[in-house]
Amino acid sequence: MFFSGIADEAGRDIDTQIRAHQTLGWNHIELRMINEFNLATLPENQYREVFNQLQAAGLQVSCFASAIANWAKKISGDFMADLNELKNAIPRLHELGTRLVRIMSYPNDNWSDLAWFNEVVRRLKELAKVAVDNDLILVHENCSGWGGRGPEHTLQLLEAVDSPTLKLLFDTGNPPAEGQDGWDFYSQIKNFIVYVHIKDALGEKKNGQTVFTFPGEGDGFVAEIVKDLLAAGYEGGFSIEPHLAAIIHLDQQADQPEAAFNAYVEYGRRLMELVKSCQESR
Repeated sequence: MFFSGIADEAGRDIDTQIRAHQTLGWNHIELRMINEFNLATLPENQYREVFNQLQAAGLQVSCFASAIANWAKKISGDFMADLNELKNAIPRLHELGTRLVRIMSYPNDNWSDLAWFNEVVRRLKELAKVAVDNDLILVHENCSGWGGRGPEHTLQLLEAVDSPTLKLLFDTGNPPAEGQDGWDFYSQIKNFIVYVHIKDALGEKKNGQTVFTFPGEGDGFVAEIVKDLLAAGYEGGFSIEPHLAAIIHLDQQADQPEAAFNAYVEYGRRLMELVKSCQESR
């Protein structure tokens, strides 16, 4: 088991992202956005600088949190954009020694359930073939798209795509944010989970908005899930995505950069304490 985090919530630039993980004493980092680019779209000269800085810091990239099939990619959209994102990322992922690529499964766009599902499966099969050919693992997050609707939909998707490269990433904070039972969701899919995002939220919205919390203070069953995973011998990552000072994928930047950094580090420290408590209570 190891700790990591979606580093753009600590800060926009790679210097700040690395500093946050060094402050926490972590050896892993999850990359999503670096300034206005993600890992696959970062200009080559900037990527080379990022690579060199990560190497100098001794940080291993645990996962690429791609935009493939995510909340902004409706099923009616251009599939080639996602296919190209994956293909463009491959040489960089190989150089970084990173196998995990976070994906989702395409929000609907007023299609029938059958048409939506069939197109999701077709696209994920094609993405999975590229992943197999390049020794990558696609980790589907329980978020936007077909698989995020519930555990039954996730399992249906896994069965239909039927690829050894399609595994699951479970985000503990998404079920309460979406009015789902997080423990039930987790329990039904846990045998396929290879990576975990740690986020927490209250099940009840405030003024129509989801309230995100420190880990273990919301309704995401974070401690229970962590303890259950550890008891089962889980060896993957616990990667933080606080959503406290900033929600990057919704373009909600922190008002004060240092506040985002401090919140991220505090979140990481609290997660380490929670994991330690779970280990001691086993």
